[in-house]
Amino acid sequence: MQIGNRPLTVLGEFKPFGLIAEALDGKPAEKTLEQYEYFLFDPKITREREDTSEFGPSASDSCDRSDHELFIRGNRMIWSTGSRVHRRYTTSCSIIMACWCRMDSISEPFLCILQIDNLTIYNTSGEVVCVPLPHAIASIWPLPFGLLLQNAIDGNRPPYLPFSSSSSLLNARDFSRPNRESGVSQYNFNVQNSVVHSTTWDTSSMSSHLILKHPLEEPQAIYTLEKGTLNPITDFDERIIWTNDAIPLVASYHKGKMQHSVWLVEIVNPNVDTVFASTTVDAVTTGVLSKQFSLQRIWKEKCSQFAASKVFLATDDDGVPIICFLLQEQKKLLSVRLQTDERNTEILDIESHMGWNMPAVTAAPVIVTRPRMKVGLLPVADIVVLDTENNLLLYSGKQCLCRYYLPSSLGKGLVTNTGEPLELASSSLDMKIRGIADAVDGRINVIVNNGQMFRCALRRSPSSTLANDCITAMAEGLHPSLYNHFVSLLWGDNASAYLSNADSGVDAEWDSFVSVVMHLCRNSCLIPQKQSNMIPGSTWEFLINSKFHMNYCKFASITGISFPCAPVSFNSDRSGSYILDEHAREKSFYAQLLVETLDSLHALYENLKLDNLRKQDIRLLVILVSNIASYLGEMNFVDHYLRDFPYLSPEVGIFPSSFVPKIPPSLFRWLESCLQYGCHSPNINDLPPLIYKDGIYVVSLARKIVSFYSILLGSERTGRKLSTGVYCNIASGSSRNSEELTVLAMVAERFGHQQLDLLPAGVSLPLRHALDKCRECPPTDWPASAYVLVGREDLALTCLGQSRKVKENDSHTGVNLISISAPYMLHLHPVSIPSSISDMAGLDAVMAEDTDCPDGSVADGMEHMFNSSTQLRYGRDLRLNEVRRLLCSARPVAVQTSVNPSASDQDLQQAQLWQLAQRTTALPLGRGAFTLATSSTLLTEALTVPKLVLGGRLPAQQNATVNLDPNIRNMPELRSWPEFHNGVAVGLRLAPSQGKMSRTWIGYNKPEEPNVTHAGLLLALGLHGHLRVLTVTDVYQYLSQEHEVTTVGILLGIAASHRGTMQPAISKLIYLHISSRHPPSFPELELPTLLQSAALMAVGLLYEGSAHQLTMKILLGEIGRRSGGDNVLEREGYAVAAGSALGLVALGQGRDAFGFMDTLVDRLFQYIGGKEFHHDKSLKMVQTIDDQNRTTGQMMDGTLVNVDVTAPGATIALALMFLKTESEVVASRLSIPHTHFALHTVRPDFIMLRVIARNMIMWSRVYPSRDWIENQIPEIVKMGVMGLGDESDNDEVDTEALVQAFVNIVAGACISLGLRYAGTRNGDAQELLYNYAIYFLNEIKPVPVTSGNALPKGLSQYVDRCTLETCLHLIVLSLSVVMAGSGHLQTFRLLRYLRSRNSADGHASYGIQMAVSLAIGFLFLGGGMRTFSTGNSAIAALLIALYPRFPTGPNDNRCHLQALRHLYVLSTEARWVQTVDVDTGLPVYAPLEVTIKETEHHGETSFCEITPCILPERAIMKTVRVCGPRYWPQVIELVPEDKPWWRSGDTNDPFNGGILYVKRKVGACSYVDDPIGCQSLLSRAMHKVCDTTSLRDSSPSSNGNGTNGPDSFKVDQLISTFSADPSLIAFAQLCCDSSWCNRSDVDFKEFCLQVLFECVSKDRPALLQVYLSLYTSIGSMTEQVTGIDVFGDSLFLSSLKLAVAYNEALVGGKLISARGGIVQTTFIASIRKRAEELLNFSEERRDDFDNYLNEGKWPREQLGGDKKGSMLLSWYLQWFNVPSPYVVKSAVEKMEPIVPITSSSLPLLRLLLPTTHINALVEIDRRRLFQK
Repeated sequence: MQIGNRPLTVLGEFKPFGLIAEALDGKPAEKTLEQYEYFLFDPKITREREDTSEFGPSASDSCDRSDHELFIRGNRMIWSTGSRVHRRYTTSCSIIMACWCRMDSISEPFLCILQIDNLTIYNTSGEVVCVPLPHAIASIWPLPFGLLLQNAIDGNRPPYLPFSSSSSLLNARDFSRPNRESGVSQYNFNVQNSVVHSTTWDTSSMSSHLILKHPLEEPQAIYTLEKGTLNPITDFDERIIWTNDAIPLVASYHKGKMQHSVWLVEIVNPNVDTVFASTTVDAVTTGVLSKQFSLQRIWKEKCSQFAASKVFLATDDDGVPIICFLLQEQKKLLSVRLQTDERNTEILDIESHMGWNMPAVTAAPVIVTRPRMKVGLLPVADIVVLDTENNLLLYSGKQCLCRYYLPSSLGKGLVTNTGEPLELASSSLDMKIRGIADAVDGRINVIVNNGQMFRCALRRSPSSTLANDCITAMAEGLHPSLYNHFVSLLWGDNASAYLSNADSGVDAEWDSFVSVVMHLCRNSCLIPQKQSNMIPGSTWEFLINSKFHMNYCKFASITGISFPCAPVSFNSDRSGSYILDEHAREKSFYAQLLVETLDSLHALYENLKLDNLRKQDIRLLVILVSNIASYLGEMNFVDHYLRDFPYLSPEVGIFPSSFVPKIPPSLFRWLESCLQYGCHSPNINDLPPLIYKDGIYVVSLARKIVSFYSILLGSERTGRKLSTGVYCNIASGSSRNSEELTVLAMVAERFGHQQLDLLPAGVSLPLRHALDKCRECPPTDWPASAYVLVGREDLALTCLGQSRKVKENDSHTGVNLISISAPYMLHLHPVSIPSSISDMAGLDAVMAEDTDCPDGSVADGMEHMFNSSTQLRYGRDLRLNEVRRLLCSARPVAVQTSVNPSASDQDLQQAQLWQLAQRTTALPLGRGAFTLATSSTLLTEALTVPKLVLGGRLPAQQNATVNLDPNIRNMPELRSWPEFHNGVAVGLRLAPSQGKMSRTWIGYNKPEEPNVTHAGLLLALGLHGHLRVLTVTDVYQYLSQEHEVTTVGILLGIAASHRGTMQPAISKLIYLHISSRHPPSFPELELPTLLQSAALMAVGLLYEGSAHQLTMKILLGEIGRRSGGDNVLEREGYAVAAGSALGLVALGQGRDAFGFMDTLVDRLFQYIGGKEFHHDKSLKMVQTIDDQNRTTGQMMDGTLVNVDVTAPGATIALALMFLKTESEVVASRLSIPHTHFALHTVRPDFIMLRVIARNMIMWSRVYPSRDWIENQIPEIVKMGVMGLGDESDNDEVDTEALVQAFVNIVAGACISLGLRYAGTRNGDAQELLYNYAIYFLNEIKPVPVTSGNALPKGLSQYVDRCTLETCLHLIVLSLSVVMAGSGHLQTFRLLRYLRSRNSADGHASYGIQMAVSLAIGFLFLGGGMRTFSTGNSAIAALLIALYPRFPTGPNDNRCHLQALRHLYVLSTEARWVQTVDVDTGLPVYAPLEVTIKETEHHGETSFCEITPCILPERAIMKTVRVCGPRYWPQVIELVPEDKPWWRSGDTNDPFNGGILYVKRKVGACSYVDDPIGCQSLLSRAMHKVCDTTSLRDSSPSSNGNGTNGPDSFKVDQLISTFSADPSLIAFAQLCCDSSWCNRSDVDFKEFCLQVLFECVSKDRPALLQVYLSLYTSIGSMTEQVTGIDVFGDSLFLSSLKLAVAYNEALVGGKLISARGGIVQTTFIASIRKRAEELLNFSEERRDDFDNYLNEGKWPREQLGGDKKGSMLLSWYLQWFNVPSPYVVKSAVEKMEPIVPITSSSLPLLRLLLPTTHINALVEIDRRRLFQK
């Protein structure tokens, strides 16, 4: 056949856009002299691997068709698309080579750039990894699972040589890419300014080829399998010339052997000595980390003296992939076929005898003839060849299809790719094609003889989607030999050549395609002969009909021999000759081609019937397939098409046929039968054969629908194949029923709401039923897209976890969710949630300011606390404003004085100001707790530290400012530690969730001179864990400043950041500051006791929970050792620090066997002052420690220990060591004095510590009751205190000692309760502690509050006020610890009262004010978003922070280091949760039902919380359920574990960092808008709009503007109150608004209102279109019957029938739903009844029916006359399932011998025609009787 000539479609002159971008960037002119390189590539390369839509709808149309370009010049690279620059890259040295590559299992691609000394790897989001190159790398090549690196020969680095534009190194791309999608944005990158991760590899083993599997791993050698052993490849002459990143193939050339080779990359598992190779990426990447790679040579040939200039993959004419080698010096293209081993289809091989070659100067792969077909992962590609005569030819395999030429009108109206007018050279008329380059998809660059380059398309655009679908259907359905012939006709040289006119459009393209098919029909004008079922009459006939002959014909067609296979449906007549002449064979060939064409196009026809937007395409296609069926004599096919399009009847003529016609497959018939009888009952022939094939694109929609119906109705599956024969993917996740499995299948097949809305209403009903059934309670392990599909976007965002923080171009999940969602539901996509950390909205309106302060703009460190979350929780009152006022230290405080002060008044002012300054200096501790982890900072900005203002203002004197007199007070000393706490408060404000803090930022905030504020900041950063980024060198730089407070902050901070790690470097650094650990030769250092105390605590934090024996021995010795510093007054604080550190090291492990534990415990009791236990081991241990530390001495006088110093530390150590161990032995030894003598031997404050320690040990026995506290008090104390005031008091009894013991025991018990129930908000504990606080307050100074209990009175007579104040504030602190984060109003009022007391009312010392400040901060911990934990580590930190000895002044560190007060941070947890409406993105109130597990005090308990709230601890929480009628329920199942709460950013956090997404039900208002639920009853408001009477009474004429007056009801306003769904609101505006006068049909308005109410009340907005579609269809049928032409087809009737079948399946129990059917059963029943009424026969229509059954003829309407006869007949035939006339005639003939003429044949007809309706059977029987 002569090939055709086709003009190229010239898109414009081509110039690399990188040149334009350089000019726009203003690069120096001298740089333009440097050579440049570029290569074009398909945008699919840069898309996510997982986002491959295998056979998605219109995949080729929706993807980006523009070419992407990488432009390289020197050390710069520009990635662009047309005139848009995506990225600019600048490297440190010149770029040698660049390519895109995928590594390991990472979904996103990498841009790999080879330079002289390193390999730079970028991902699409801009992150960069720099890999140093110890050897010289010659080239890099992409593979499916990594990057192939070829070492240079002899390890010499090749000199940089610029490559030509045709260089295979730069253009090392292949056309094959899986379809991937991801967004890109414009950024600039520079390697020098990027965060670079570096990796190196071992240089000992030199291999010629390496593979890099991951950017952060080391490259590994590639092996070859020789004689059963793996050996590294060391042949440096085997130069790689091509690789493929879709299948693991490599092509190489050996210069010495002059040999080309093709290698298969295999994955070798050394553990089992087996070789595994795969052509799929998923199989290749599985287990890559534990495997090695080898190369297996599958083809070699000595065919050229030089390496092939180009290698690429294409497809042969029979669909087999081929590898093409362009041998430029021989001017030929060598092609070898790629085959698979029959024994193992996963192993590739090459059959060398199947190769072929053709003359070619240059060649390239293009996708032209089969744009949507794939062979595995490879698209089917053609070859464009420039031959030796400068002819540009298009080949499909070895079959030449056409010749391309440059159009004569070249240059008219064309522009360059940069937008400039095209200027042609003077010799443009004589232009000849000299070369081609840069082939992408179906576009190439054509180089002409004058040097110009044009971008040309080989296929005209725009293209007809229908024509493309038809070609794809034929390509997928026809035998390769038949399709090759069709392609040759399609692209051949004839008058109707496919799109031969260069100016053709979409319609012309379709017309061209139709003309080619009709040409086939005319060529096959032979009358099909009758099928013969008789036995062959001769040997030749037997041979010609044998299976061997069929296989031979098939093989001949594959190999190119022109011997077509005989058609299956056409057999030669027995009486004729079986020796076919050439003409007969040609007719037989065309007949077979037409038969397969009809089957393929019919499959496409059935598929298009499922798409509501392809109606016009169906009307065009039905004419073509009707004509094909007519030529073939397939009367049943013609009848099938006429039933869908009755108006075709005058246009279609049926050729007579004598063979049995086939029954055409009918997809709707299969779906209806599936709903009626189950998935296994339908006839498999009702489905087109293409649907049963795997990987077919053109009928993918039909395959998906069939598979969904199959799964929904109980089909079983084996792998991907269902029992109904179709293939289907299933997403990961559990399923409890067929509906849930159907949802997972829809997710895996990318079938979302957008695709569901395109289906006919009846087809979509069962699928919507499955989604609706799964909506209430879907499984918890589904992917996010499944939740979106069932309408649970709240669960979807919860599933995504950190979706708000993920960049758009970094996640393909967001793209998947958008594809699953409906386009009109864009508000359901992830929204920007107002953060509880940094939301500043509404700050001005709610800013809390001191009303007495004239300046409200001072930054106080709390301005960020007023956000949407806190306003939702505390917005009903002003308590948060009050907290801010109470904790503000940045403004002068008000000092009350007289208007005319005297000299004595000034002294009074100073005294009063001093008392207020004591309070102000304590405020930063509370502010730090209040603002804990509530803010984030930009890493480019320095922290702002609020001022600590100790001055005052005089409101009586116009707010005049007054300051403390520096002559009276030592101001620097007064401000030292308060400024430290101020710095801590600033640092604690930063959220740990901010991520890894940059050490650069920490250094940026470092002051030039050390100060106490920065020291506090370092401690705060350490408590948050941010100091982990500091190196040891950084820490030493801080220590070298020799600033005492900075050293304290850095030691504690670095230890807290590395808590429990025992890092040796940090340990050495800390021990350097403990003088007793210095060796004797170490120079003597003056280390302050304060510093050594901090170092001891740092040791405890660093070794926390390790039970490190040596550390424990050291710390034990330090408890009884005097500090080496001069300040001996701080030795108690030193001992407390040592004891606390010892307790941390052995935290909760006191009962474990350490070997020396008994001795250690005895020694601790000796420090406490208990009974003597003489253990030689104890003395020996102490002497050993003394030998090591001879520079200091023990605090012992003889054998006595100074228990006043050692007892507190030892008691704390025992409490922590035996925390929660329930050790009665140790608890009993910590006895409470129960005799008068014992009371005199133990200090009262030590009794408090013993009570705390005992209760920490006997943890489970702590109970919040008055009786439990009373049981803590010894009987002698209890009796002595209860007898206070009696006149019979015994003078011998020391009442003061008894009262001192009483108040300390009660305070110790309250502290124990506070620790035991820390953060639990336990009501009993709160009430008990509050009562005791009021009791102590009344004892100090009566207040008008009664505690309601009979506690002893008159304590103040026997105990000093300082002790009572201390006990009172310890109880208040314990109360705040229990109610931490709750903002409890009663507790807050008490704290506010305590803070307001002046010096005359109470002992207003610094320590007391510190306690009040901390208590306020604890009560509103983290702005109410954090609370305390009761884990071992948390309780230990909290106990150390709440050590019951308050400082007397701002600089008092004698008994307890003030910096340790901030350790409470280590015990906090962010158990706060707020609910966010997924539709609006705003925080909302929502009720939660929380279930906690059974404990020893209570059984399993459930209680309700209103969000935002704080949840119980992880150790006791079982479930959290969103309850209430307004939000969709969701349940979070938890396993109670004794673990800390999830940290921010944890992937397994079920609460998503405190955000719980909820979805409000349509028809309900939020609790903000409707707190008591009076507005959420739709019926209360909808009855007005749904009142039929009022609707009919109202008419447009009653009011001039069409409304009912000013009180007219707006339905859309009502709907918008209850739902944010845009489809509901738009429907209400269009169809239900009474002001719309054009819609006068009251019945339709009434129906719309009722449907709207139905969808709103049941929260099914998607059913609006279903109701409207069904209603309007039946209404249009009525209009059609009355004589108005409405329909042009009968396709809608199949949808109505499926809706009826769905209703019957629901009633019959085949589909089950607890909520009933999604569409009202009565509505479907009424539609069915109305349809059957319309189809009642008139006499005229009965005649049409009789003529149809007798002769198969349709009514012939006159031109311009009534055309509804054919339409009504088609409705009747379809609705009642009347088979074709041939089937009816056969059934009647079968009955004739059985049924008498006068008898009814209905029973037999029912058996013979089981699917036909009884009404039709009656008509058929009537006709039979009438004829007889």
